[in-house]
Amino acid sequence: MSNRIDYRKVAPEAIQALSSVGKYLHEEKFDSKLQALVELRVSQINGCAYCLNLHTQQARALGETQQRLDCISAWKETDFYTEKEMAALVWAETLTLISQTPTAAAYEEVVKHFTERELVNLSMVIVNMNAWNRLAIGFHMHVPVRTS
Repeated sequence: MSNRIDYRKVAPEAIQALSSVGKYLHEEKFDSKLQALVELRVSQINGCAYCLNLHTQQARALGETQQRLDCISAWKETDFYTEKEMAALVWAETLTLISQTPTAAAYEEVVKHFTERELVNLSMVIVNMNAWNRLAIGFHMHVPVRTS
């Protein structure tokens, strides 16, 4: 599959604006390991190969175990994740599959583990990842072959 247009070059101002969400989250010191897991799960749901490749590499660089990465698509079937991580993953699935997923139970669970500000920030991780997925999928972002 080849790229369609390089949206980063065509509209760099738009990409900079979208990138500012990531900069904000970094400044907020949002848990980068949790962010990588959430971004990975959202990208799995959306079927974004480019982002799956990117975020698995980032998660490993942050010290995430290969087993947790391998099993995240079936996270409900394991005991590898903390209650906070599971609440974040439910929230990620809820916001990503918003037309299919009831939100009341997910919200009740996630507010047990996150402050209001943390929940807004978690939601911004999810919203931002969904936006990046749609760009990468829509414009056929090339996934480079890894040599290792």
